Amino acid sequence: MDIEITPHVGAGPFRLGMTFDEAMEIARERGSVKHSSEGGRPPGKYVVKHPDVTLNVVLIFDSGEKLDSIELWRFLDEDEDVHVTLDGLDVFRTAKRTLRREIESRGHAIDYNDAGFDGIADFNVILANASSQEVPADPRTGAPLYFDYALVANRITP
Repeated sequence: MDIEITPHVGAGPFRLGMTFDEAMEIARERGSVKHSSEGGRPPGKYVVKHPDVTLNVVLIFDSGEKLDSIELWRFLDEDEDVHVTLDGLDVFRTAKRTLRREIESRGHAIDYNDAGFDGIADFNVILANASSQEVPADPRTGAPLYFDYALVANRITP
């Protein structure tokens, strides 16, 4: 499975600003959908789970039932054939230091905040280690080697 994060546009087949019904049609083609809001309609978060991979896609809709942001949560199994890319870089398989360095070398500033959320303002993307899942660790520091979360949004405020 390949998902390209396209800044200001979306992730994979999901496009920022698309209607709830359009997004749900695509989501159901890809797997099951669980929602967090009562009544089944936005606003709220909707988790798309593919039957063959552990990568989670969370679609977040505003009160106007438009797709406002997309969260991608890293797969659990290192052997899964899943690639989430941003500007041609594999977000969940490239070491954080290398990924940051490469993004910055391409002229994109990264806002590093104390909570561990790295905001790339000109992309409206945030990368982070936001879960409690086990991911490979840096043998020197014990810190997570890879990001496990990506947010693509209409607007970020890191």
